Amino acid sequence: MKHLLQHFKTLTKHPQNAEELKGLILQLAVQGKLTENWRQENPNVEPASNLLERIKEEKKVLIAEKKIKKDKALPPIEVHEKPYDLPKSWIWCRLGEVSQIGSSKRIYKSDYVDEGIPFYRSKEIGDFSRGEKAKSRLFISESKYKELSQKFGAPAKGDLLITSVGSIGNTWISDGRAFYYKDGNITQISKSNFVNNEFVQLFVKSPTFINEVLGKVSGTAYSALTIVKLKKLTFMLPPLEEQRAIVAMVNELFAEVEQLEEATKTRIQLKKDFVTSALQRLSQVENVHQEWQFLQPHFTEFFTEKSTIKQLRDTILQLAVQGKLTQTWRAQNPELVSGPHHTSELLKRIQTEKQQLIAQKKIKKEKSLPPIEDHEKPYDLPEGWVWCRMGDISEKLGAGSTPTGGKSAYVEEGIKFFRSQNIYNDYLKLEQVAFITDVIHEKMKCTKVKPKDILLNITGGSIGRCALIPDAFDTANVSQHVAIVRMIELEMRGYIHQFILSPGFQDRIMDVQVGVSREGLSMTKLKMFPTPLPPLKEQKAIVKQVNTLMALCDSLEEHIENSQTQIEQLLQSCLREVFEVQ
Repeated sequence: MKHLLQHFKTLTKHPQNAEELKGLILQLAVQGKLTENWRQENPNVEPASNLLERIKEEKKVLIAEKKIKKDKALPPIEVHEKPYDLPKSWIWCRLGEVSQIGSSKRIYKSDYVDEGIPFYRSKEIGDFSRGEKAKSRLFISESKYKELSQKFGAPAKGDLLITSVGSIGNTWISDGRAFYYKDGNITQISKSNFVNNEFVQLFVKSPTFINEVLGKVSGTAYSALTIVKLKKLTFMLPPLEEQRAIVAMVNELFAEVEQLEEATKTRIQLKKDFVTSALQRLSQVENVHQEWQFLQPHFTEFFTEKSTIKQLRDTILQLAVQGKLTQTWRAQNPELVSGPHHTSELLKRIQTEKQQLIAQKKIKKEKSLPPIEDHEKPYDLPEGWVWCRMGDISEKLGAGSTPTGGKSAYVEEGIKFFRSQNIYNDYLKLEQVAFITDVIHEKMKCTKVKPKDILLNITGGSIGRCALIPDAFDTANVSQHVAIVRMIELEMRGYIHQFILSPGFQDRIMDVQVGVSREGLSMTKLKMFPTPLPPLKEQKAIVKQVNTLMALCDSLEEHIENSQTQIEQLLQSCLREVFEVQ
């Protein structure tokens, strides 16, 4: 308990930990560990063993007065049914020994009316530990309510309702407003003078109940928490005054968790807002270096979520393809962006080589692509850069194909056959790679993968993922969901790979997918993509700078993961403390 409270604020550092932390609090509650000091301060409280005898005597009176029915005797508690030791003033019993448990009749759609008595189904009972409340959407008539009330009794103020199918274990304490009822999928534990139903509610949401009960619910067509199972449930009974003390402490701790959770969410949102604002400014200003110098000292303070690291990566790539990362490099190397190094000269060399490939019949002659219009240029380029089309600089832009027979053509060993699930931005995932025979590979010679190719997913949910094939690569083939992007000037491949990953290119992929059902990216469209092309030397400088900055992003992500791991280890340490043998 001390360990938990000592690290309370640390454990709420991430909002996703709040639910697990509440589970820890509930487990501490039902093991009596929350009230260790309370028991020392209140040594003369009536023990639960006396309370249990009083409950049994009251039940005998109610049975004699025919107010309740006599239940079948419940079996005694076996040693193996006691998951942990209880405080001396507590006692193990069956829930059915200390509570009156019942259900109600299911009604049908024909019984619903437009206005009347609020009617609660199991799906409308929320999870109290998450602050969810019951919300009625249906109504029954006054006459139907009276009929059901006379037969089964309407929930009174303080009765505990538990969902017994579907979202099993959701609970609601009836607030006693005049008109409420429940359906046959909700079990009712009546209010008692000896057992606080708010304590029972804590028990139902505790890990003890969830682990021991919800994994063993029974049913034929669906799982259900039956009344018989609830009655036989092993239940820890504290003294009545301690039950009330536990409820008060849990409510206080839950309120603190929720307050810290909200504060954490607010802090995270403020950080995200700062990151968004800072990165937008970084993309808009002329002097990127100055803004970067301002932002960099705040990296570990503000980039504490993986979503903000993703924003940073996107910004780096966009700055790169706009020439803003290499402003200083151009100033230091003016001779490498002009004269024979100007991109216009690079394009001339590419076109000359392309004509040679056509003459050698290595590639087919295609219709000339139209020049780039001004409205197609999303931003101005630095001196020495040129807008061109992706088809102008590519030897090959082509989608793969499916071998005859589909999956039946795959073999255990052979030529690698890349599908979309193998293509990731930073690497090729080969764990689940398929293989085809050499014969099929030769038949599909137009879709052979070569070293230094770029592979681009062009359909489905992974559209836009793009991998760079290593220099030392043998060969492979690709499915129809993957396109091969092969540069004429192979030294450009690193920059083009980063350009494809940039937000501008990725957004354009989504905009130009063909068909109303967004079937994918056609090669005709891909050839037309406007591409900002720097001088070759600057391309290499861009790739180097982007790689350095991406390594920084990797280290920030590692820092986040380590922080989350430390918190998870702290939670596990608290769990061990909670469940240790007393």
